[in-house]
Amino acid sequence: MRPVNPNATKEACALLDYLYETAGKKLISGQHTQTIPMEEIDYIREVTGKKPKLQGFELLGYSPNINRADASEACLTEVDENYGTVETALKWAKETGGIVSYCFHWFSPIGGRDKSFYQKNTDFDARSILVKGSEAEKRFYEDLDVIAAALRKFQDAGIPILWRPFHEADGDWFWWGARGHETGRDLYRKMFDYYVGELHLDHLIWVWNSPEPKGYPGDEYVDVISRDVYVKAGTKTDYKKEYEELRRITKADKVAALGEVGILPDMDLWEESKVPWAYFMTWSKEFCMTEEYNTKEAFRKTYASKDIITLE
Repeated sequence: MRPVNPNATKEACALLDYLYETAGKKLISGQHTQTIPMEEIDYIREVTGKKPKLQGFELLGYSPNINRADASEACLTEVDENYGTVETALKWAKETGGIVSYCFHWFSPIGGRDKSFYQKNTDFDARSILVKGSEAEKRFYEDLDVIAAALRKFQDAGIPILWRPFHEADGDWFWWGARGHETGRDLYRKMFDYYVGELHLDHLIWVWNSPEPKGYPGDEYVDVISRDVYVKAGTKTDYKKEYEELRRITKADKVAALGEVGILPDMDLWEESKVPWAYFMTWSKEFCMTEEYNTKEAFRKTYASKDIITLE
């Protein structure tokens, strides 16, 4: 399957092919980490003796509009822990050949305080970006240029990225999702057109992250359909219901992924159903390194499965 970018690099083409070949046969293990020490990966290795094949990284610390003067200690800690992870991800990918995924908790381009990627912390209206010639549109592109400079380092190194912008656009908690499904859709298209058509970032595999049909950008903009799912601790699931809901957004043969999960997929269930997810990515911090959501035994069981692809 060819990427939606007609000029996609050979590495990006190979990665997308790999996802299609895997889905429904094996399941690629993934783990999010947003700090330079990547403590989640060390934790998984200590518990299971293995490491995830896919590693999720974060660009929030690279947001140009971080209001440090009006930010909580928790916000500043998160920002400072994250900044520098581009070099960390580059080094990891070069040394391991693992798969890199990126999301972006984008501090609102104008205004806001504290963690202003949350709509509750900003009065920024995402619809203003869609007004041609507006200050919001100008700032949108300025922010995109900053992030593009970070992403381009991977293209220069021949490393493809699973790029998952405007994640959870079906929810109202982030500023890009708070003004309706169509707004999130149009922001994604606007970014795509700029990154692909003008900046020629050809190493990106474009991952859409919402199960809402009204918000779907269109098959010509999306390589991978995905969604984030957080279920109650102790739940055993292969995420089959969530897969069937996600498939409603398009009739095209798009490969599907669990962009984020709080609970590891139950491999006994998945080995029976073979729900054709290409990969899952467990979220960071307490979702990985405590037993509040996933026990050590659950990690051992998952990473020992014959159907899980690990870094090894």
